[in-house]
Amino acid sequence: MSSKPSFVKELALPVIAAPMFLISGPKLVIECCKNGIVGTFPALNQRTSEGFEEWLLEIKSALKKFEEDTGKKPAPFGVNLIVHPTNPRLEADIKLCVKHKVPIVITSLGAVSRVVDAIHSYGGLVFHDIIKKRHAEKAQEAGVDGLILVAAGAGGHAGTINPMSLVAEIKKFFHRTIILSGCISTGRDIASALQMGADLAYMGTRFINTEESKATPEYRNMIIDAGASDIVYTAAVSGVHANFLGASLKAAGLTEEDLKKDTKIDFGKELDTEAKAWKTIWSAGQGSAVIEDTLPVAKLVDTLKSEFKKAVEEQTKVLDIYPK
Repeated sequence: MSSKPSFVKELALPVIAAPMFLISGPKLVIECCKNGIVGTFPALNQRTSEGFEEWLLEIKSALKKFEEDTGKKPAPFGVNLIVHPTNPRLEADIKLCVKHKVPIVITSLGAVSRVVDAIHSYGGLVFHDIIKKRHAEKAQEAGVDGLILVAAGAGGHAGTINPMSLVAEIKKFFHRTIILSGCISTGRDIASALQMGADLAYMGTRFINTEESKATPEYRNMIIDAGASDIVYTAAVSGVHANFLGASLKAAGLTEEDLKKDTKIDFGKELDTEAKAWKTIWSAGQGSAVIEDTLPVAKLVDTLKSEFKKAVEEQTKVLDIYPK
């Protein structure tokens, strides 16, 4: 039986702004939620669990004040947890998510039932990143509420499967919330994600180019200048295959041979070695090909709404022509 969370119908758009390493912070999350889309951030964007809790308090306080001042209910926010044996903060960060009743927890690199059970203990939802069927099956066994299908071309840690095939394959056996990730940059893309069978669109790269993100002007300009073929897929940076801006890899002095190497995954170093690398080696998805500006979140969401509505209206008109 299908089971979809009630908040989906309350959003201004069916969108989750993805948690981006070193890029997503309270300012971006708060503005997304105020404007009716889900804002998220990685717990590891704060260097300590104490700092992570400070961010949770800041976000909760700002959203509460927004609701009191406007009478409008903000969209829920979410936190990304790296569920990997080498993440030394996992247990402490789970406890903080439970303590502050984080509405949505996004798990990556491991779907573990005890984590799901902890979040479910207070009514929270767990969405899990997957790039292939096997990962989806394990996540379903762990009891997750939704799957984030990270398709080919997505920014950050991405898969290689076409989104149409991936959605169709997963929907054969998973009947809960489906979130699609990969090259979603416009309102038309959001409409296309729903047309393929997703419940929500997962947008990362487009939100790097917002005034509220932590990205530098140089990073944002590199995205504006990049085409789809300028994105490089490699495991050389973190040990997990991810998409990066080729120009930033070149600027860091990485050669073709370097990019073919795999490094050992160790999230105990996430806050030092890898963080230093990701500050100068910038991630982005192939959707950068259509990003031409940097906007405040409020204006971006308004633009996405307009594009989404136009795309759906145009699609409806197709019924006047087909099928014959």
